Amino acid sequence: MLVDLRNKGITGKDAEQRLDAIGVTVNKNAVPFDTESPLVTSGIRIGTPVVTSRGFKQQEMEQIADIINLVVTDNAVDKVSTLVKQLCERFPLYS
Repeated sequence: MLVDLRNKGITGKDAEQRLDAIGVTVNKNAVPFDTESPLVTSGIRIGTPVVTSRGFKQQEMEQIADIINLVVTDNAVDKVSTLVKQLCERFPLYS
């Protein structure tokens, strides 16, 4: 899934770094008609294989969307890092 961040006032590169700091892996990615350089970008790409492998359903996907939004809009890294940890503990990759 490709997310255009131009209306959030953050680059794809910065969003990728903030999210990586809390354990949410995304990739910076150019969006259609992107004005940023390919090294910076205006968007992020979110993959779904790991969340489906963990068994996340709609409710957890909505939580992830809220977490991403809090990090890119408010830089709420400290606030949501605990939420990410709790979510991953509820749905471990390996039993």
